[in-house]
Amino acid sequence: MDITTAPVMEPTAAVSAAPLRLAVILGSNREGRFGPVVGEWLLARLRERDDFEVELIDLAETALPTSLSYDPAPPVKAVLDTVTPKLARADAFLVLTPEYNHSFPASIKNLIDWHYVQWQAKPVGFVSYGGMSGGLRAVEQLRQVFAEMHAVTVRDTVSFHHARGLFEPDGELREPAEPEAAVKRLLDQLGWWGRTLRDAKESRPYAA
Repeated sequence: MDITTAPVMEPTAAVSAAPLRLAVILGSNREGRFGPVVGEWLLARLRERDDFEVELIDLAETALPTSLSYDPAPPVKAVLDTVTPKLARADAFLVLTPEYNHSFPASIKNLIDWHYVQWQAKPVGFVSYGGMSGGLRAVEQLRQVFAEMHAVTVRDTVSFHHARGLFEPDGELREPAEPEAAVKRLLDQLGWWGRTLRDAKESRPYAA
């Protein structure tokens, strides 16, 4: 076939235009956690956009044991049957993580370790909170873990330093301008990576 007349393969319009399926992972399961306050702020920002379809995975409600198994017991399989399809159908992930002792919670690592192919060739964004570092040390360690899962982490993040002092009792930010700009930048980048990788996998399966 003459190369000048060869058909050009392009992603279908339906694939390119469809909203991105985004799994938001609320990472903390600690008693008295502050995560739901930050999480509700984040979900409110996502509700303002029509380019994402959001599913929430709250790890305080996801009782996966730390002892991994290739043949989980029925109660564990029931939990996996709830959470695994959400990860599998997601085009992208947004992880909301605190920082505990200079790292991320075991609940997040446990969710990652129970899965593998569900993370592959998908982008991961981060929103973090904590004390002086705003959770950024947790994020930097999570980047290494997700690289091993064949996931792509988005460079820009949203971080809340001394987070409890930044929010009003009703959950609104005292000074919203900078976080609002940061989350828009993060979601725009996450959307770009999510659509790009989704379209690429439609024409060329990922080789793990």
